[in-house]
Amino acid sequence: MTRSDPEARPFARGARLLGRLAMVWTAWVLVSMTTSVAEPVSYLVISGGEPVGWMLVDLDGRTVEIDYHVDNNGRGPKHQERLELDADGYPVLWTIDGTSLFGGAVNERFERSDGRLSWTSQADAGQAPAPEPVLYVANDASPWSLALYAQVLRGAPGQALDVKPGGRITLTEVRRAAVGDSGVEGTIYRLTGLNLAPGYVMLDDQNALIGDLGGVIREDLAEEAPTLRALHADLESERISELQTRLARRFDAPVRIRNVRIFDPESGALSPLSEVTVFDERITTILPETDARARDDAYEIDGEGGTLIPGLHDMHAHNSLQSGLFYLAAGVTTTRDMGNDNERLLDLTDQIEQGLLPGPRIVRNGMLEGRSPHSVRTGILADSLDDALEAVRWYADQGYWQLKIYNSLHPEWVGPVTAEAHRLGLGVTGHIPAFVTPDQALEAGYDEIAHINQLMLGWLLEPGEDSRTPLRLTAMARGANLDLNSAPVQRTIDLMVAENAALDVTAVTLETLMTSRAGQVPAMAEAFIDNMPIGYQRYRRRAFVDIDTPEADAAYRGGFQKILETIARLHDAGIVLLPGTDDTLGLTVHRELELYVLAGLSPAEALTAGTLTPERYMGRDQSLGRIARGMLADFFLVPGDPTRDINAIRAIRMVMKDGVVYLPSEIYPELGIRPFVNGVHIQPPRTPSEGGQADATDAPVLFGSQGMDHHHH
Repeated sequence: MTRSDPEARPFARGARLLGRLAMVWTAWVLVSMTTSVAEPVSYLVISGGEPVGWMLVDLDGRTVEIDYHVDNNGRGPKHQERLELDADGYPVLWTIDGTSLFGGAVNERFERSDGRLSWTSQADAGQAPAPEPVLYVANDASPWSLALYAQVLRGAPGQALDVKPGGRITLTEVRRAAVGDSGVEGTIYRLTGLNLAPGYVMLDDQNALIGDLGGVIREDLAEEAPTLRALHADLESERISELQTRLARRFDAPVRIRNVRIFDPESGALSPLSEVTVFDERITTILPETDARARDDAYEIDGEGGTLIPGLHDMHAHNSLQSGLFYLAAGVTTTRDMGNDNERLLDLTDQIEQGLLPGPRIVRNGMLEGRSPHSVRTGILADSLDDALEAVRWYADQGYWQLKIYNSLHPEWVGPVTAEAHRLGLGVTGHIPAFVTPDQALEAGYDEIAHINQLMLGWLLEPGEDSRTPLRLTAMARGANLDLNSAPVQRTIDLMVAENAALDVTAVTLETLMTSRAGQVPAMAEAFIDNMPIGYQRYRRRAFVDIDTPEADAAYRGGFQKILETIARLHDAGIVLLPGTDDTLGLTVHRELELYVLAGLSPAEALTAGTLTPERYMGRDQSLGRIARGMLADFFLVPGDPTRDINAIRAIRMVMKDGVVYLPSEIYPELGIRPFVNGVHIQPPRTPSEGGQADATDAPVLFGSQGMDHHHH
């Protein structure tokens, strides 16, 4: 059995999963056989090789009706859409009614008539004159919208359009492709400008949707879903590999970074002005700043009095091809992956380590879920205790660092699974499975708990309540009245101290889910939202829970305030806090650390939690987590002093990971984001070093947001 032979693996998507897919598919086919004038086109939503939802599209002339329903891991959008199209395929009426990911109400409406258009959505509302057809980009649309946009853009000049409420989207024809062995062929298009990552759509020769390459596929082609996923991975790998070639700077001589103060996570203080020299992937010397002239044999970067900070960590990541550049631009040089498609994660890690793709160092945790109606389709899904134990052994053999247990693992399996993981040298973290308490999980051997809500639900849920449902979020509103001095709270904290258990906090995740409100910019995004693409800006102005009364609003806000108070209580007790985001934006790591400061930690303590603490926890602090001679060169440069204001970490001029330099001012425009600060000057050696020069010219070059004549190696 080899990694290149996923179908041979007991845990890859093989015949057993295809058989299960076929059974569920058949059931949904029966559901979809409605009687209408025009037979609806039925699509399945596939995740982790299994159906998790459907999309029924009923086209009758210029009227389109869509039923979109996803239930994956106890959550997913569920709504109905209705569109009226004009003769050119532009919507003149578009309504979307239902619920979003965690149940927040969706009542979106767009209309164009009498030379004007108007819209209202979770994010915004507006009106504008429209003497000519205008393409509206919906906020809560189903994946069918991608086909609509592609069809309209195919007839637009340059296949690009300014759209409402804002922004510009572009269509690129990528290639013709066969849908596996089905005999069906289609054309793949790439849509850019909608959001942070491009969208892909495959249309047949009648310009009807085949699939979106991301998990939605026509039901008669469902067994070819892995083919479309592989196509998506290939296309994105090509795109991002090309970006890596242009954006990553490797050097054939030492790199001297002058005029910087170094943040020391052990003391929490900044050094006097210093110069740091890097060769290959290691820090080689650190000396007091002398204002000496530039060396002839080294590249030189003037830090202009800024602060050099060890690389940040996201200890709750789900890495993807797309996430690498977002992380690096935010100064995040290490992530811990908390659950993924195992085959893709192993390949991604290999390609990043070889320098073929951009991205942080990845520490792999293996996700283990038990089968239930609420199962998530990530990692390995076990049908029996024997399956679960075999999964643990597979993760250990593949070099995973920890096991991550998820919501539906059967309570009676927790003990033996944890014992087997420890026998094989794996740590154990994760959610607290339904009908298990945090105390029981810790007593069974958990080394860590993932998500602060998973910890606090032990103090908030009644016996028998099911945390596999959205209750694991909505019950956090009860936290507003939680007494942190109560016996149950103190018992759990004492148990964590006794067991030396850590907490993977993800405070920013809970803040986003509990305090986001329709039409408002959430606090977690205030610092960066104006720089983001319009699609992301609108996406952020949404509610994730149903806020139907002022009392509900106050309960969720009070519940989140209690989360901050709990963070302070855990920190005071000496419990290791690991910053994580459950996100791939990178920028949310900055907010995670800011929330620790709002909870009462000093900026220096929060910064230590984001730099050295994770490396100590993972036993790698002899090579990473500090800026010192002999350490691996993972750090970033900011103009300000983050020990005074934690938000100084947001203005990143340069990132070095493993001795390779990236400039966020160059990365962000490639991602549709306006840069936050200019890049640095890189002065090449004055005389060629042995073996020639890399990435240099005979004169200084500004590598920044305005620098266009880049010299790439």
